[in-house]
Amino acid sequence: MKLFKLALNTIPRPYLIKMSYLATPFLSVWLKGDTYTDPIDGKSFKRFLPYGYGEQRPNVLSPSTLSLERHRLMWLYLKNDSSFFDKPLKVLHMAPEQCFLSRFKKMKNLDYTTADLYSPIVDVKADILELPFEDNLFDVVFCNHVLEHIEDDHKAMSELYRVMKPGGMGIFQVPQELSRKTTYEDPSITTPDEKAKHFGQYDHVRVYGQDYFNRLRKVGFEVEEVDYSKKLSPNLIEKYRLATGEILPVCFK
Repeated sequence: MKLFKLALNTIPRPYLIKMSYLATPFLSVWLKGDTYTDPIDGKSFKRFLPYGYGEQRPNVLSPSTLSLERHRLMWLYLKNDSSFFDKPLKVLHMAPEQCFLSRFKKMKNLDYTTADLYSPIVDVKADILELPFEDNLFDVVFCNHVLEHIEDDHKAMSELYRVMKPGGMGIFQVPQELSRKTTYEDPSITTPDEKAKHFGQYDHVRVYGQDYFNRLRKVGFEVEEVDYSKKLSPNLIEKYRLATGEILPVCFK
């Protein structure tokens, strides 16, 4: 277990992605049980794995899909409160999460495109500050846990808005401290150690506060602040290992 924790925190992401494809079948068998369930694939386990930079959160990483709390929350929202799984949609997924990638690609109703500047598993190599797509192209845009890495997040948000169709929808999750009224950022903080100390991770450039939703609104999005865990019973929240109070920023153009 200690070696697994170390790997999650120190191995470069492209290599960790490749390794995880080999590891998940063994982890699923090792931890098989009936206490917790990953709603993404329906598999149940006696416990989930720990995850986090610095101080780790216990019992949060699904052994089968490698989903975290935020991924499972988004899946439940899309499954229960949207037409994402039924309606023909053209989708852009920036920096796609592994727990979603293969599943979304197999969905017959989706014209699904993935993009990222560095990921080895995407369809299009693309800089979020200058996306190589025409205006008003996508019905759905996902961009989760990306904007906290981008110095000019206003430009990135504007690009996401530009490529979304009128009437389109997006989900743009970020690490957010809702106890903060305003986002904390300081461009003079540049070293990995200092970034980790101030922003929680070595490659983050800010900690978003309550004003994150208004940042999205300033580029043109209509934003619904969806506290989806309120729609679920305490038993389901525990069974799916969700974080209560996490807000889904569901954006419309």
